[in-house]
Amino acid sequence: MSTAVVLGGGFAGVLAAAVLARHVDEVTLVEGGGPYPDGPAERSGVPQAHHNHVLVAGGARALEALLPGTVADLLARGAHRRDLPGDALVLSADGWFRRHPTGADVISCSRWLTDHVVRRRAFADAAVTVREGTRVRALTGDAARVTGVVVERPDGRAETIRADLVVDATGRRSRSGRWLAALGVAAAQEETVDAGLAYATRVFRAPPDLAASVPAVMVHPRPGPGGAGHGATLFPIEDERWIVTLTGTRGNAPPVHEQDFTECAYALRSPVVAELMAAAKPLGGVRPYRSTANRRRYVERQAIPAGFLVLGDALVALNPVYSHGMSVAALAVLRLDRELARHGADPAALPRIQAAVAAETEPAWRMATVRDRPGGPAPAASPFAQRAREWAARATLSSPLLMSRMFRAQMLIEPEPSVDATRTELGEARTEPDATRTELGVARAEANAALLRELSRDPGPLLGTDEAIAQYPALADWWLSGRRPG
Repeated sequence: MSTAVVLGGGFAGVLAAAVLARHVDEVTLVEGGGPYPDGPAERSGVPQAHHNHVLVAGGARALEALLPGTVADLLARGAHRRDLPGDALVLSADGWFRRHPTGADVISCSRWLTDHVVRRRAFADAAVTVREGTRVRALTGDAARVTGVVVERPDGRAETIRADLVVDATGRRSRSGRWLAALGVAAAQEETVDAGLAYATRVFRAPPDLAASVPAVMVHPRPGPGGAGHGATLFPIEDERWIVTLTGTRGNAPPVHEQDFTECAYALRSPVVAELMAAAKPLGGVRPYRSTANRRRYVERQAIPAGFLVLGDALVALNPVYSHGMSVAALAVLRLDRELARHGADPAALPRIQAAVAAETEPAWRMATVRDRPGGPAPAASPFAQRAREWAARATLSSPLLMSRMFRAQMLIEPEPSVDATRTELGEARTEPDATRTELGVARAEANAALLRELSRDPGPLLGTDEAIAQYPALADWWLSGRRPG
């Protein structure tokens, strides 16, 4: 009988357990925290769960592929779907976006609801046994092969669980490096990119007339000589609530006292988030969060033992400001499922599978760290290049083509087929007849020509706050009707 043990019962671990149950006879999920709640309620050991969590489009599609019906279940329980910027009021560093549907959407709800729905569906498979209140103490085996784990049971006694496959999904604070070192395995190279982001979150009861109809709202900070200022997001979640997050950086963290939090929101580049907060009822206090560094363990580059795999935040942890954490985990687990189907649940195949899982995280890692490295993205090579960059950013605010490309990349989905011939298609075409390669080359040339045409057009005047809000009828009606507190 083939067996697997998953270490960590968070989002990534639960998905991994569900996938492994398709490829081995028995799966044990080891979770160090207390019992799972019966419904979408708070759970100890997940401090970041009080803050904003969304599934971006790529992650939602991966989750649906792993557990069909999950997205519909979330929406039926009160989650919201918001297209960017079709259903989102977005103020970038360059100005307000014009409203246009791009297919780059997010699913917004509380982390508690997401975890509950995912657990309920994953644990429906009888092949998954959950061991709650059980802490991992060590791996068993040697530098060539992991054969199981030593755990501490809730009663304090040690127990060895034998397994053909062991998956570490214990999150940012994973101790897998220490566990592997005890087996004689050299430590994996680690990289940390820390932009010093800090954020603070408060949940509100929304006014009934805006609870479901409000667009997502994003007010980006504008970089200045003293560094970036404050930013804000507002997302509707289940039970007629809004979750509001203010962001800042080291030395300019958003305040955690309630009055200061409100004043900070009013001091943003637009007062729209503050006005919405004033119309709503606070539900609890302000919660800060500071553990936001991007961190990557290059496990795939070391000689890892057969039978061992790392995924989720234990492999790649991303700055939460990009909202990619859960989505990258879902994409990585989907890749795990496909690789297991291809190679089988052979312990010797896990190092190869580890490389594939790590590769799945690369786009999001690159996107986050290019922005978060000291100095941010590389400066323009010349004044002309800087002006071209500024023109492109301005054009993106109003061009359906340009904004679609940008938001779809941010939401971890490919450009629309009519927009670009993807690198994947072109790579596959190398083995196709010359005619196929020619067709794809023409498609790519046409897509690039379309981009150049968009960039050559006059982007038009920037929208003011009232004009931007007027694009969203329900919000505009409230904003202009005198019902808002301001």
